[in-house]
Amino acid sequence: MAWQATPRAREAARCGDYGSVIREAREAQRITQRDLAEACGTSQTRVSRQLEGRGVAGPYPMDLLRLAAARLDIPMSLVGLAEHAASGQGQQPVQRRDFLGGAAAMAAAPLLAPFTDARDASGQQAAALRLSTSAYRRLDPFTPSRDLAEAVQAHLRLIQTRTSAARVEQRQRLAEVASEASSFAGWLAWDMGDSGSARTWYGQSIKAARASGNGLLAAYQTGSLAQFEAHAGNSAASLSLTTSARRLLGGPVPEIADAWLSATEALGHAAAGDERECEGALLRSRAAAARVRVEESPPWPWVFVFDEAKVEGCRITCGALVGRPEWVLAADSAALRGGHAKQRALVDLDVATAHLAAGRVETAFSFAGRAVDTGLEYRSGRIIERARALRRALTVPSPPKAVRQFDERLHGVYL
Repeated sequence: MAWQATPRAREAARCGDYGSVIREAREAQRITQRDLAEACGTSQTRVSRQLEGRGVAGPYPMDLLRLAAARLDIPMSLVGLAEHAASGQGQQPVQRRDFLGGAAAMAAAPLLAPFTDARDASGQQAAALRLSTSAYRRLDPFTPSRDLAEAVQAHLRLIQTRTSAARVEQRQRLAEVASEASSFAGWLAWDMGDSGSARTWYGQSIKAARASGNGLLAAYQTGSLAQFEAHAGNSAASLSLTTSARRLLGGPVPEIADAWLSATEALGHAAAGDERECEGALLRSRAAAARVRVEESPPWPWVFVFDEAKVEGCRITCGALVGRPEWVLAADSAALRGGHAKQRALVDLDVATAHLAAGRVETAFSFAGRAVDTGLEYRSGRIIERARALRRALTVPSPPKAVRQFDERLHGVYL
């Protein structure tokens, strides 16, 4: 029987403070940190520092987070993870995020055993390929996309080869796997600043999702391309794609999908400079996110809960796009600190945009400089181009010292 969360634990989960959820569940069951660490096959120091001592800011090591939640019988949704989600109608459950990393290949057999029938070769094949995609995703937060792209594309070619060789009745399952890998390839291309390739990969992910017959997956991938187009400034394309995504969902629409797509619509309206429609979409997104039950697992392909903190993060980006610095500067601090380094760098650029609009030039370029440091560390073309766009927005005959230093940092950077 799963541990019953207290109101305090549910509030911590809603805020993304998953370490507090782990600690409360452990103490309620009178389990020491050392015992939990031994059960997870790790050290007490790692549990203390990377889980319970991490706080709202995160990010958390997903392998350890899932292990600890499993050992303490905590519903995965309370720590922002999906349960074993079904991968299409009538198919075996497949765990999307599990014990990944250096030992993934060695651990594959015992990991897949609970989720596939030993006699179902196609199910084992799809699960193994999906596990590899998840392993690459686990590397994304701290690995330059340029270092991952070639391996992911080779992995995708393997998926496509196995799909073409599979029997007709097996292809829908493999099409889901191909869709997920194509979408990740699109994400990597976007991070590298290669918009043309990003569109191609996202388009392939939508095509594969449609071939799989999974409406939720097709809607998710279409919405992902809509987000890309909004960030690229193509508001009409973004809003059209979001409308298509809603049609693909049919009904009834899961609250998390409604919240996520409303946030995507907000981005599309923001890209068009339509503040009123943007704010309306954000309000709808926040209302839908508030209705998402924390204790329920998000439906696949949503892996993490889309909550009110995520809506606040979207509002920050929208505020930067529509020129409303107060939306950005009044944001909750948790929304500013969330995500991994590359995500935080993009938020820093939104904050820099807000400060620049408010006339605080030196503060703006202080935030932008921090983002550039991350962009250079991870060789992220997306971050560097956003930083250059911010610099172009300032047109003064004699820029202050902070701006001149920023120019020197960007001069000669080619990713």
